Amino acid sequence: MEETPVLVQVESLKDFCVQVFLKMDVPEEDARITTDVLVNADLRGIDSHGVARLRRYVNGLRDGMMVARPETRAVTETPTTALIDAGGGLGQPVSHRAMEQAIEKAQEYGCGFVTVRNSNHYGIAGYYAMMALEHDCIGISMTNAAVLVVPTFGRDAMLGTNPIAVAAPAGEERPFVMDMATSTVPRGKLEVYNRLDKPLPQGWATDERGTGTTDAARVLDNFKTRAGGGLLPLGGEGELLSGHKGYGLALWVDVFCAVLSGAAYANLVYPKTADGKPLPSNIGHFFGAWRVDGFRPVDEFKAAMDDLQRRLRNTPKAEGQERIYIHGEKEYEETERRAQVGIPLNPKVAADLKTIGQELDVEYNL
Repeated sequence: MEETPVLVQVESLKDFCVQVFLKMDVPEEDARITTDVLVNADLRGIDSHGVARLRRYVNGLRDGMMVARPETRAVTETPTTALIDAGGGLGQPVSHRAMEQAIEKAQEYGCGFVTVRNSNHYGIAGYYAMMALEHDCIGISMTNAAVLVVPTFGRDAMLGTNPIAVAAPAGEERPFVMDMATSTVPRGKLEVYNRLDKPLPQGWATDERGTGTTDAARVLDNFKTRAGGGLLPLGGEGELLSGHKGYGLALWVDVFCAVLSGAAYANLVYPKTADGKPLPSNIGHFFGAWRVDGFRPVDEFKAAMDDLQRRLRNTPKAEGQERIYIHGEKEYEETERRAQVGIPLNPKVAADLKTIGQELDVEYNL
């Protein structure tokens, strides 16, 4: 039986998270950026990457895996490209600034690309791609991640869920925003199913033998012990439903985010000492922006985007279906709804937030 969610108001949740980060000695601007990324994930209905992740950051900062006040530095830079070393800090602040830099380069030169190394988990990829929209740019954001995904025909996880997000402006219609993992689902979805004690859909994950399983707890336990198995690439097992294409996309993200930047890749991310102590994760990110008017007038592009969406939305529906969605529509509608009624937190997540507040002497009044 599903537990009744705890409804919290957006600003109250933001205030709480900011105070938590400040208690962990994170600078105020970085605390607000990180909080904004987390709460926006919850607003958009991506609960797996929202404040449910706050514990991860608190523990990472406490254990020294994440640096509260990192020394970030520019490693290389050209008019249209740059590489930033994040100094082991939180992924959100450096990613926000890297995307801002990519947009600035695009505004001046037509396009801009910035990679980041020595970073950490950066939240939802779509947040950064969407930053380009208000500048009449197309945005892209990618990151590699902890090893959770088995390669096609493999038994052990070797790649992350490695999300790709792209955003393109429109006119009267909403912008096109596609934010997707290159696995069947992200790890957070397994955590949600585990919290709800629900079986996984068949085809999402494999056990330590490389065999399909619906047991979320088993998969998550295997992640902790590195016993084998993991999430399947987009398309599922083998080649019948093109799982090799999802595998190829995940590998492409590792090339752009890690090999290009000098970050860790494949099973080199999230290393540990011989006695099992976690070391800095050295995650890599990739950000890009293109000015639309570098190709055609913005008004023409937006009008065509509107027409494209309407053609898709108004095409005949499959039997029993009432609506065809454009990528990003569900999230925009959920954001509007949750901004009004509040964000529904799983009771276990709400309880953990309360515990974090007690640990750090931050008032919990959500």
